[in-house]
Amino acid sequence: MNEAKDATENEKSMSIIQAFKTYPKAVMFSMCLSTAIIMEGYDVVLLANFYAFPTFNKRYGNATGNPKTPYQIPAPWQAGLSNGANVGEILGLFINGIVSERYGYRKTMIVSLIAVCGFIFIPFFAKDLIDLEIGEILCGIPWGVFQTLTTAYASEVCPVQLRPYLTTYVNLCWVIGQLIASGVLRALVTRPDQWSYRIPFAIQWIWPVPIMIGVLFAPESPWWLVRRGRQEDAKKALLSLTSSKNADDSFNVDQTIAMMVTTNELEKALESGTGYLDCFRGIDLRRTEIVCVTWTIQNLCGSAFMGYSTYFYEQAGLSTLDSFDMSMGQYALGICGTVGSWFLMARAGRRTLYTYGLALLTLLLLLVGLISISNSKGASWGIGSLLLIYTFTYDITVGPVCYSLVAEIPSTRLKTKSIVLARNVYNVFGIVNGVIMPYMLNPTAWNWRGKAGFFWAGMCALCWLWTYFRLPEPRGRTYGELDILFEKRVAARKFAGTDVSPWSSEQEINRVESDEKVALGGVGGDGVHVEKV
Repeated sequence: MNEAKDATENEKSMSIIQAFKTYPKAVMFSMCLSTAIIMEGYDVVLLANFYAFPTFNKRYGNATGNPKTPYQIPAPWQAGLSNGANVGEILGLFINGIVSERYGYRKTMIVSLIAVCGFIFIPFFAKDLIDLEIGEILCGIPWGVFQTLTTAYASEVCPVQLRPYLTTYVNLCWVIGQLIASGVLRALVTRPDQWSYRIPFAIQWIWPVPIMIGVLFAPESPWWLVRRGRQEDAKKALLSLTSSKNADDSFNVDQTIAMMVTTNELEKALESGTGYLDCFRGIDLRRTEIVCVTWTIQNLCGSAFMGYSTYFYEQAGLSTLDSFDMSMGQYALGICGTVGSWFLMARAGRRTLYTYGLALLTLLLLLVGLISISNSKGASWGIGSLLLIYTFTYDITVGPVCYSLVAEIPSTRLKTKSIVLARNVYNVFGIVNGVIMPYMLNPTAWNWRGKAGFFWAGMCALCWLWTYFRLPEPRGRTYGELDILFEKRVAARKFAGTDVSPWSSEQEINRVESDEKVALGGVGGDGVHVEKV
């Protein structure tokens, strides 16, 4: 307990520069694994923007009789193709929640990278829409693994000061993938043959092999090894993640492992199991609600406009080339926004960025709807400009901050499964978006175009309301402190100002049999008694 207390105090007092010097290899390996998310961000934009691609529409679409858009992928097939990857990701997420907890993050990641290399062949050689659908579903399975494994690994290999940077780097990789996809499509949009859409599929083979090499050298998560009862292996892994020459003087590997072991025992005492059903029991139910809704907000705040940006610009009246130019600028702003969020999170915190970000996004979506009432070309450029501002606002607030929150809020024993559940809820709403967005924008369906901004502004306002009352502030908290805050049922708006210490010298964790009571005790009646069933 004393070692855990010292490790907690030392970790919280460490500066960001000291943390980088102490954990340089943790930063490197975390960034290596997170780079796999580039593949998913790339494909999301690739498929959505193919609907505005002349050669792709001619190869797989139907004739419309409209000289402006002579060929079009039918709206039902657009919905089906967009949701194919989401269906596969749901399967991959549930697989990851079970497999990674049993076999570890490294082995699961390597198998997933090998699988995605094989699955890319299907869309590359696709002869019809059915082949594309099958390819998207199968590719979605390893992408689902990447979605949660990379975030969980980043949050477990670094100290509290580096958690927001390494977890939000996942969002940066997502945006980088989107920017690369837009650039590739922009370069090939005027090519008249089949390679204009086959080359973009083939480019996805670039990432798996170098990432796999990095994963082979990466150590396993020390937290995962502690949960498996392998303390000595956890110590070796922690040493592999830190620098022996530049480490901060306060860093002590034995104390840090003691903190991990004690946090794990604390969560076991608080009835935190390791199964999916445990996510819905006791205090973990609230934590599951927070991570699920926090991630779902990304799909409910109108971000679907960004995924269909080129298609939207074209249907709003811009030329194909202008549409791709605008989307490339949009994703470049997204990268700037994500990097900017790193500076804001250190000062403002996660909750503040989320609430203010959603308020601004609501206003921007409302303006998109109002401007779309006009059918002029100037209005189309105005909508495009607002979407650029929307992208920057989203990627400096809601986009990256979400990854930090979903990695910090769950208990360490339920982290992987909580993130799996949260991402699956996100994917379910992503499927809903994939169904309704083509109908909103397709001129042969609802044809709402920019007026869809009114709908998403209303949804975004509801998301802001939930965030204000339910989203807590985890900034600067260790996992043990967060366990106590949730166990004491501290209100979300009071998280930041509540003083707790799970390593008080007057507190102890009594390890008992499953039918006995567990006391987390203090002096003067401050002990909290939990009935262990």
